[in-house]
Amino acid sequence: MFRCKQFDVADDRCAMKIGTDGVLLGAWASLDPQPETILDVGAGSGIISLQLAQRSNASVIDAVEVEPNAYEQCTENIENSPWGDRLFCYHASFQEFVAEMDERYDLIISNPPFYSEAYTSKQPSRDLARFAEALPFPELLKGVSKLLSPDGQFATVLPSSSFDSFVKLAEAHLLFPKRICYVKGNAKADVKRCLLELSFQKATPTIEHLTIEIERHHYTPAYIALVKDFYLKM
Repeated sequence: MFRCKQFDVADDRCAMKIGTDGVLLGAWASLDPQPETILDVGAGSGIISLQLAQRSNASVIDAVEVEPNAYEQCTENIENSPWGDRLFCYHASFQEFVAEMDERYDLIISNPPFYSEAYTSKQPSRDLARFAEALPFPELLKGVSKLLSPDGQFATVLPSSSFDSFVKLAEAHLLFPKRICYVKGNAKADVKRCLLELSFQKATPTIEHLTIEIERHHYTPAYIALVKDFYLKM
C-alpha cells in the first residue's frame, strides 16, 4: 500500500508499481488554467488521477487502463478515495477509447510505456505495461491530438533518449512543447527523464531543471517542494 497524505493507493495487482516517474508527473503537470476535464492514459493503479483530483477542482477525471488487474485495482483505489464522485476508470486500450469517445479534455496526462527492446519478460502484464509496442508513441499522440481541447495541455514523462524523437512526432500532430523539465537523480548524474507539456499553440517553451537528491535519501529543496503534498515523510 502506497500511503499519501490524503489518499492511499494499492498496487499489488499492477504489473508496474508506483514509482518516481508517475508521482513526479502528477505533481508537475500544470493546472493553469484550471482544467474542467482531465484524462489519464494508461492509468495503472490510478496514482496520477488521484494526485490530480487532490490538486484540482476538475469535475471530470477519466482514466483508461487496458490491463485487467490494473483496471480493477485502479477502480478500487478510486472508489476508496475522497474523490470517487469525480473519477472513473475505463477498461479499454487507448486506441479503443479514442474511437468511442467524443469528449474533449482540457488536460491529458500519461506515464506511457517506453521500453522497445526486442525481448519479452515472463510477465505478460508487465510487458503490456512497459513496452512501447502496447501503445506506440504515434498512436498515443494521434489519440491525444483528437481528444485534447483546442486550448488544452498534454503532459507526459519520457526517457531522455526518446525525447527528441517524441517531440518530432508530436509536431506532426500539431502539438508543440510548452514546458520542458530535465530531471537528474543527483547533481553528478546525466539527465534520465524529461517531463514534457505540449499544446496546440506554437511558442518558445519554458525550460526547467530538477535534481532529485543531494545524496542518497537526502532530497533537494526543489524536489521536496514539488512532491511534499503527497509523500508522508516530506
